Amino acid sequence: MSSNLANNLIDTARDLGDRPAIRLHGITLDYSQLRRAAGAVAGDLQARGIRPGDRIGIVMPNVPGFPILFYGVLMAGAIAVPMNPLLKSREITYYIQDSGMSLVYGSHAVGDAVAKAANDVGIPALLVGDQGPAALELLGDPLEEPVARSADDTAVLLYTSGTTGNPKGAELTHANMVTNAATTVDTLIQTSPDDVILGCLPLFHVFGLTCGLNAAVKSGALLTLIPRFDAEVALRVLERDKVTVLEGVPTMYSALLNSPDAVSADLSKLRCCIVGGAPMPVEVLKAFESQFGCEVYEGYGLSETAPIACFNQPGKPRKPGTIGTPVRGCQLRLVDEAGNQLSDLTAPGEIQIKGENVMKGYWGRPEATEESIVDGWFSTGDIARLDIDGYYSIVDRKKDVIIRGGYNVYPREVEEVLYEHPAVSEAAVIGIKDVYLGEQIGAAVALKRGARAESDELVEFVRERLADYKYPRKIWFVSSLPKGPTGKILRRNVEPPADR
Repeated sequence: MSSNLANNLIDTARDLGDRPAIRLHGITLDYSQLRRAAGAVAGDLQARGIRPGDRIGIVMPNVPGFPILFYGVLMAGAIAVPMNPLLKSREITYYIQDSGMSLVYGSHAVGDAVAKAANDVGIPALLVGDQGPAALELLGDPLEEPVARSADDTAVLLYTSGTTGNPKGAELTHANMVTNAATTVDTLIQTSPDDVILGCLPLFHVFGLTCGLNAAVKSGALLTLIPRFDAEVALRVLERDKVTVLEGVPTMYSALLNSPDAVSADLSKLRCCIVGGAPMPVEVLKAFESQFGCEVYEGYGLSETAPIACFNQPGKPRKPGTIGTPVRGCQLRLVDEAGNQLSDLTAPGEIQIKGENVMKGYWGRPEATEESIVDGWFSTGDIARLDIDGYYSIVDRKKDVIIRGGYNVYPREVEEVLYEHPAVSEAAVIGIKDVYLGEQIGAAVALKRGARAESDELVEFVRERLADYKYPRKIWFVSSLPKGPTGKILRRNVEPPADR
């Protein structure tokens, strides 16, 4: 039996064909229309000579064309390579060359960059509208059924940003994607055809792809899209479409909470909120729940794990500030720097993950794969603690640890305290080179709209709550912090002012 991820779309279209699938700006595709459009793309790809296992790029924002192309690529048996539409041509060229791409789709909005990159490498670039390719542009006969693929065949190549070097392509198999979507639907957000999921997470990112698009298709729910996150727009869509499931990264929740429209917004249909991509400040979580009356469930995952690995799960006690317990089909453990499992359960260690969600490996990088996956255990580079009830709490990234005078300082701990201050909207703690201590603690802070605070005031606020070696000696204010495509704060891109 074929394990093609696209079978989820075929099954849902057969059983719930007239149910709404994708919505944007009042335009709605039902599941039958989505299946037919994807089948037409698959037939077109075959007519162009695309064969199973070929890599196909998709450079699209959150518009109906993305799911049409994504499932069309899968139906043809090819490998989808989603890319951020904000990439420049030089960056797209790297993705094309590294993956050995055969063809790339791009939206008209990024057509110049996509066309230039494809031309430089010598592959076709097909530019399509927000609603996907027009019928007159397509070649060949539409496919009615997906090309058979095995569970271990690669379905998606997702490039991870990493902290150093060029991005690496994580090979996620059909089994990885099928099982993680099912786990999301069955055990986490528990979606049904009556649900409406807000598609504000980018679909080219694993969180939005699995928990948004693939989970919606698996369960027959409606995914209502926002091409690029904006808090005011998101609140209008949440209200207009009676959204029941909200998925986002912490900065999205903070932006919704601090929006001037938050007080008047009617989010009474919201029944489930999940957050991932970065640690959620506890103060932001509590404030969001108080404002909107919906519990927020925190979780954890990576591109390499399809992504969900650990979560606060319905039916179990919820512990704000933790990432919960391992999800179905997944194991976690903490190891020391030598890779040995920790015997001291109170000590922090690096998270390793094993299970049905762990990637096949990094595309074209056997050495990197062997280094990151040993005996089936994937080393994440994330540091966590395990409590007596089996709940994990992220301490920080292994490479983000600041060593001040021989003491380890985890930026996340300091940031949590900064978020407790009523004027602070966003914070990022970094290490600053220091001739005597090796590193000193610094923090970039963005204040809430209309709020005021002095740097000395914030320094003292943290000093009162943490050990002397942990509080930041330097705090500077910024209008906003650098963020990745999902809205995750990029601590590595934060730099202190020249006079620091």
